[in-house]
Amino acid sequence: MIEWSDNNPAVNVLEGEYKRLLGFPTDYTLEGRTRELADWARHWYRENGRPWIYAREVELELAGDEVRLGPAIFTAERLRTQLNDAQAAHAVVVAVSAGKECEEWARQLWLEGKPDEYFFLEVFGSVVVEHLVTYTGARICAWAEEGARAVLPHYSPGYSGWDTADQNRLFAAIVNGAKQLPGELRVMESGMLQPKKSLLAVFGITEHVERVRRSATLVPCENCHFSPCQYRRAPYQHASAQIEDVGQLQARDRNGVQTDLINGFRLDQNARYSINVRALRKWSQERLQLRMLEDRSVEARFRYEGTTCSNLGRPLAYDYVIKLDGAESGYRVRETLCTPAPGDTGHAAMCEYINNGERLAAAIASERPLLGRPLNEALMWKRSFNPAGCYCDSESRMHKWGLVLEVIHYALAKREQELGGLNRLNELNGLNQGECTGTRAI
Repeated sequence: MIEWSDNNPAVNVLEGEYKRLLGFPTDYTLEGRTRELADWARHWYRENGRPWIYAREVELELAGDEVRLGPAIFTAERLRTQLNDAQAAHAVVVAVSAGKECEEWARQLWLEGKPDEYFFLEVFGSVVVEHLVTYTGARICAWAEEGARAVLPHYSPGYSGWDTADQNRLFAAIVNGAKQLPGELRVMESGMLQPKKSLLAVFGITEHVERVRRSATLVPCENCHFSPCQYRRAPYQHASAQIEDVGQLQARDRNGVQTDLINGFRLDQNARYSINVRALRKWSQERLQLRMLEDRSVEARFRYEGTTCSNLGRPLAYDYVIKLDGAESGYRVRETLCTPAPGDTGHAAMCEYINNGERLAAAIASERPLLGRPLNEALMWKRSFNPAGCYCDSESRMHKWGLVLEVIHYALAKREQELGGLNRLNELNGLNQGECTGTRAI
């Protein structure tokens, strides 16, 4: 059973998260008075804030419409559905707080007639709470991984399908059996917390990892149509896209490396891809950019968009840059690169990034699949089916690399076909340098 508390957790509030809660667009640059106030609030909290975290594993039981967490019983439909769909057998209850100091000083600023300072400090306290929940989720993930288990996105009273009035019962479940909370916290009859910059939450734990990957998309934002909400982290959608099983659709191995012509084409025109052609066509048009260089080599750029598997499924984006030798060599993979897209902040919310961002970045940079091999081998590459939206484990990263390489193969094979084979392609190479047909810049 896990139980831990921290009365001095590291607080690393991202600029993008702060701007989001302040209500500014993601591409807005803080300057002038707003920059001054934002820096002031951050500095004040660093010097005076007293954040804390408490987490403890409790017994979980699902019976009918009820959820039992330790001695407390809840009838929260959305929570029960999430836990049941993932076949969760355990749960960790959590309390986090930015501390009473932030709230008290913000109130004093209001009384002194300083609404600007009050607002920026209030918002910073809210960002701190979000950061603490994210950080706590990462620690729980690390603990669960040791037992080959996985963590569901957290859920709290006040979220869709869970009445705020249940704060009292959840608080009782948290403090029941706890040695002592590392900071002050109480719940009013209305369910409001004091200090108000605090949060109670439940993290479900399951041994069915694949179910967590499906449940990770079931975040409140995706089922809420209030489009102007400044707190939105994921787009509203009615249904999730289905992903086909790579294991059933991957092509069979061929004997040796295929670099010869296949019916006059360098790339296999009858390729069996791991995803359907409609998706390949859409991604090649919307996410891929191809450039023919002067030496007849190819530069491909692909934008991958996914979400973290916890922490409310935050959107993230990575850019892939692949350089390939010319058609004569079978489009041999010369260079590969995968990095967060410019301006992306979602990657910093991944569990492994929070645990050790430098280590994760180094792991991603070291992975260079099919380097030195012809592009046709992407069709024969045996890799695990792992459609998780994040980059925390190697299998999910290889799954994404496979999809990227297949989209490039599809686009280049289509171009060969449109140009009438390799001989015609060689004739036109010197005239068609630039962006390929059917692609666009990302």
